[in-house]
Amino acid sequence: MKELLKNTEEKMNKTVGVLERDYKSIRAGRANASVLDRITVDYYGAPTPIQQMAAVSIPEPRVLMIQPWDASTLKEIEKAILTSDIGINPQNDGRVIRLSFPPLTEERRKEIVKDVHKTAEDSKVAVRNTRRDAIEKLKALKKNNTITEDDVADGEKKIQNLTDKYCKEIDSLAVLKEKEIMEI
Repeated sequence: MKELLKNTEEKMNKTVGVLERDYKSIRAGRANASVLDRITVDYYGAPTPIQQMAAVSIPEPRVLMIQPWDASTLKEIEKAILTSDIGINPQNDGRVIRLSFPPLTEERRKEIVKDVHKTAEDSKVAVRNTRRDAIEKLKALKKNNTITEDDVADGEKKIQNLTDKYCKEIDSLAVLKEKEIMEI
C-alpha cells in the first residue's frame, strides 16, 4: 500500500509540475523566455528548441532578444516563431530577432485569467482522476484479500488528504498567476 500512495503522490506532483510549466509559458505582458519553450525549429532535419540554438536575453522589460549561434538559422527561427501560437511578430535585423511584448489590455488580461483558471481546473480534474484510480486499486487489493477493510479506509483517507493538498496547491498557483497578470 505504501507503494500505491507513493505512486499516487508522484502522479499528483507531476500534474502540478505540468501546471507550473504551463503558467510560465503564459504571456503576461512582460518579456519571458518561457514563451519559447514549446517552439521548435527545424534544424538540419531535427526539431530543436530555440534555447539550444541561440542565446535568449531580456534587454528591456517588454523585449525578448534571440541571438542565434549560427547566423544561418535566423530565418528558420523567425519562421518557427511566426507559425507558433504566441501571437508576437518577430523583428529580424539580420543578426538578432527581437520580440516586443505589447502591453495587455484589460479585456485581454481577463481572457488570460479565464484561461489560467480553466487550466487550474483541468489540473484539479487530473488530480481527482489520479485519486479515483488509486482508490480503485485499493478496492481491488481488498477484493483479492491482500489488505483489510481498515487498510482500505486508512488508504482512502490518505489519498483524499493528498488530493486536498494538491488541489490547494493548484488553487494557490492560479491565484498567484492571476495576481501577476492583473497587476501589470
